[in-house]
Amino acid sequence: MPKSLIIVESPAKIKTIKKYLGPEFDVKASVGHVKDLPKSKLGIDLENNFEPTYEVINEKKKVISELKKSAKNIDNIFLAPDPDREGEAIAWHVASEIGGNKNIYRVLFNDLTKKTVIAAINNPSELNVNKYEAQQTRRILDRLVGYQISPILWEKVQRGLSAGRVQSVAVRIICDREAEIQAFVSEEYWNVTAVLEGNNPPPLEARLTKIDSKKLKLTNETQTKELLEELKDASFIVKKVEKKEVKRSPAPPFTTSKLQQEASRKLRFTAKKTMSVAQRLYEGIALGEEGPVGLITYMRTDSVRIAAEALEDAREYIGKNYGKEFLPVKPRFFKSSKSSQDAHEAIRPTTTTYAPQNIKQYLKNDEFRLYQLIWNRFIASQMNPALFDQTGIDIEAGRCLLHAQGSIMKFPGFSIVYTETIDKEVNDRDNQSGTILPEVSKGDELTLISLDPQQSFTQPPARFSEATLVKELEEKGIGRPSTYAAIISTIQNRKYAELEKGRFHPTELGTIVNGLLVENFPNIMDVQFTASMEDNLDMIEEGNLTRHKTLEDFYTPFKSELEKAGKEMKNVKREEIPTDLACDKCGSPMVIKWGKNGKFLACSNYPECKNTGNIAQDENGAISKMEAETTDIICDVCGKSMIIKEGKFGRFLGCSGYPECKNTKPIDTGVKCPQEGCGGSLCERRSKKGKTFFGCSNYPNCTYALWDRPIPEKCPLCGHPFLVEKYYRGKGMAKTCPNKECGYKELKAEG
Repeated sequence: MPKSLIIVESPAKIKTIKKYLGPEFDVKASVGHVKDLPKSKLGIDLENNFEPTYEVINEKKKVISELKKSAKNIDNIFLAPDPDREGEAIAWHVASEIGGNKNIYRVLFNDLTKKTVIAAINNPSELNVNKYEAQQTRRILDRLVGYQISPILWEKVQRGLSAGRVQSVAVRIICDREAEIQAFVSEEYWNVTAVLEGNNPPPLEARLTKIDSKKLKLTNETQTKELLEELKDASFIVKKVEKKEVKRSPAPPFTTSKLQQEASRKLRFTAKKTMSVAQRLYEGIALGEEGPVGLITYMRTDSVRIAAEALEDAREYIGKNYGKEFLPVKPRFFKSSKSSQDAHEAIRPTTTTYAPQNIKQYLKNDEFRLYQLIWNRFIASQMNPALFDQTGIDIEAGRCLLHAQGSIMKFPGFSIVYTETIDKEVNDRDNQSGTILPEVSKGDELTLISLDPQQSFTQPPARFSEATLVKELEEKGIGRPSTYAAIISTIQNRKYAELEKGRFHPTELGTIVNGLLVENFPNIMDVQFTASMEDNLDMIEEGNLTRHKTLEDFYTPFKSELEKAGKEMKNVKREEIPTDLACDKCGSPMVIKWGKNGKFLACSNYPECKNTGNIAQDENGAISKMEAETTDIICDVCGKSMIIKEGKFGRFLGCSGYPECKNTKPIDTGVKCPQEGCGGSLCERRSKKGKTFFGCSNYPNCTYALWDRPIPEKCPLCGHPFLVEKYYRGKGMAKTCPNKECGYKELKAEG
């Protein structure tokens, strides 16, 4: 009979932990949170210090019953949910339900290795009241905002909408960036590159940087041509040659946000997918006869600290596998940011025993790729810098100054293992690394071979990718490592923002809701205010601030904003914006209204006239009624032609005789379903989350579906009956063969 019970958060950890402990320990899982605020009401006593009322979640009543049964004849209960605030709340809630007169201990597993698990069991701690208070404060704040702003949005905009304390600020960041882009006025500028030759090969390329000792500013073709004529007759004299050795040091091991950013750039993983795969690596992967092994440390952290034994392990591995020249004299230590909690280590492999290639056979492809990324980053972080010989040459040509730069790698150092990816919009400077320059000396005269003028235009700031949005949230102090993935998922699920070609665009709904919230809840939507609230939560966890004080300071101004918004917030539902358009059925003026599918044109003579239409807008902003997209498909009910319409679930074919005839059909792609004996065709559909896919017209009898749009073209390589259109980031659209063994791809560059 077991004498002790260990309760973890995830069932996936059970096998890993049981392997390390004897039969005296039973291991069970809470399967996440077991208690929460009630769904049907606010659940917070506003008159009594904002005290919350927790209820056992309906789906977890059976779990609690089973945990009570397991604990019945047990004296010692070790609560081991994840080592963060949410895990602490789970521990408290489990203790409140099954604790009774038992000995309750809190244990924290930073990784799931035998050494860590046994050490934690042998050195348990008490439940952390400050960490629990921080979690409760965060939960109550989110409930106060969500449950009290959302009903106002239901009344003023659309039923079912919701607001979130942190997510709404993330939407604001996306909307603000979109406003910058729309307001951006592009300006013309010109660059001039001179190809020059000296006494020694090869020729060099030098960029014009200054005119009359001032930074280059060529704004039109006429100005540039005048300068080119001047340069053609100038003498090009070497003014300065600067040679130096440059060191490039490795990046620190991963924090949560950096892992999400790099996995997005290098692996094309969403933040949610990154955390899901990392969770599996942390909880344990079965490595053949060895059984489940926790491969990485806890994956929710903002610290870059590394344990001493892990540093020694890495240094020993580097020395054996790469040689002494790659190993620094002393271990590398990295400084965490000021806001870092430093409660956990950085994300790293638990041991160098399990090199990625050696255990690849036991890992799914996504697990291997993420593990290899974490492994490489960690190993590289403890290696010597990469060394470059960098040369810069300044060249004088009359009143102009040109500059050439090149660098050659002398020693690869850490870069043989890992190099951090830089976002394209950040890395907009010329990358001349590796350019070989000729030997020249000060005073040398160079011969002009050619001049290359290039016209360019200033570009607006880039829309956020998942990686850059996580980076922005982190830099502005919005949310914490454990919340970034949830924030990004939530704003998409709520249809406030959507990803198009890997970039976030605010939806019409998101823009409207954001505008209303910014106007009526300036504190809630203020980036600095939201960041300071995160700091307050940290202070509560540190014992330097109380939950009651934080909530009271927050709610007093918030209550006034709520009351004011209830009376004064613009009612988008009832708003009718007049237009110059006349109704084509009764002649009354048309107005712009808001409905569940966005803005639309409606007759002002409603309900006598129910004429409506989609809005079309030209480049000057002039509004007209969007003409229906006609087809040559005939309605099989009334014989009229079918037109393409847009509805809640995407585009569809509707009868032009509506409302007399309400016949509809899905849009057929013209590609037959490849399932043998089906006889259906592939039609355009939309998933519950709003993503377009292509499924069989015989659904539910046939469930064949594709995410990529099928096109009725036979594969020229393998003869597959159709191809699909697929978008490749940075490359554009391509026709590809859905037969994975074929590999046919025909790129069509973005134009």
